[in-house]
Amino acid sequence: MTYNNSFQDRAGQAAEAKQKALERYRARPQVDEKVAAERLAAEQQRQAAKAEKAAGKKAERQAAAQAQAAEDAAKAAAAAPKSEAELKAARDERYAKRKNRK
Repeated sequence: MTYNNSFQDRAGQAAEAKQKALERYRARPQVDEKVAAERLAAEQQRQAAKAEKAAGKKAERQAAAQAQAAEDAAKAAAAAPKSEAELKAARDERYAKRKNRK
């Protein structure tokens, strides 16, 4: 394409390029049905493996979340406020220690 080309020249070149592309598309060999079936089966296997892997990871994350929840519950139970009886027992123990030091 040069500077002096007219619109008709450029339109003609575009039409020729489209025609060549269409001919190349039509000239390519057709996909064999056997090969297409093999490709489809392979894709299904890949999808099944991917789904299985995702399910495994999901189960692993759920197990980790449950373990974390159990650990958090144990920490919360340990950090729970002490009952009146426990506070009185701790106070009496401190008093007894102080008495024994004197």
